[in-house]
Amino acid sequence: MKFTLLKTIALGSLLTCSAAAMAKQGDYKLMVIEDSVTAAPAFEKSFNSCALNVEARNYEEAEAICTQAIALLKQSHGPRLKVRELTSFALSNRGVARIKAQKDTAGISDLYEAVQISKNSLVTHNLTRAKKELSL
Repeated sequence: MKFTLLKTIALGSLLTCSAAAMAKQGDYKLMVIEDSVTAAPAFEKSFNSCALNVEARNYEEAEAICTQAIALLKQSHGPRLKVRELTSFALSNRGVARIKAQKDTAGISDLYEAVQISKNSLVTHNLTRAKKELSL
């Protein structure tokens, strides 16, 4: 009960946050949740941890954290468009982690799924970058 309530509060707060990207122009774009007064710090930290682990080259950890974020978002009952956008971002981040870990098929699959969910320019950039890197 306590965990479910905490998860609901954290997810509700997350859905009111906006996302930002961090990376150089030619590199992959990793999406993070910007600091926000309404954000639940524990969940925001967990979500952002995926991008930070990619930056630190801890690809296996990044993949696991992104997978957890995707699962939580699938259980969310927040605003549909925001949930879809955040799910797309989490898939994109996981796709980048997988490509960096040389799991090319899984990574490109995540990126294609992310673009299907949301044709956001950051997500589209990552797919284009991956296809170029993998010569597809």
